[in-house]
Amino acid sequence: MKHAKRIGRQRRRRCWRVSNKVKAHSTRPRLAVFRSHKHIYAQIIDDAAGKTLAAASSLEKAFRESIPYGGNKAAAAAVGKAIAERALAAGVRQAAFDRRHYKYHGRVAALADAARDAGLDLGAKPPAPEVKATPEPKKPAKKQPKKTVEAQA
Repeated sequence: MKHAKRIGRQRRRRCWRVSNKVKAHSTRPRLAVFRSHKHIYAQIIDDAAGKTLAAASSLEKAFRESIPYGGNKAAAAAVGKAIAERALAAGVRQAAFDRRHYKYHGRVAALADAARDAGLDLGAKPPAPEVKATPEPKKPAKKQPKKTVEAQA
């Protein structure tokens, strides 16, 4: 299977899995994240009412003056802090984190961590993947000398 096709399948599976988990917490509004190469965007969306309660992105003037480039982890952390402050001002204390098909890594994780640190409840932080220790190579078993007929008698 070609690499691009495999990556596309992984993204679709991840998107279905994440959206099913977000639907399980349907009483909470969701914190939706969109990531482009140059910027990152976040919105608090109430699906029951169909309204956006708060939004922040690295395109805003306040961020562009303080952060020269919007496509890095520093910009994502600033957006995460801003979205949490705006959500708390709008009366939202809990939200379901909708990362879409993005892995919880890098800019997406920085945004979520900054929002958690600013007081927004996104649920428990996912555990860090365990680092598997490399197993020691097995030593070959020692060969037992063959028993001869005379030794058995």
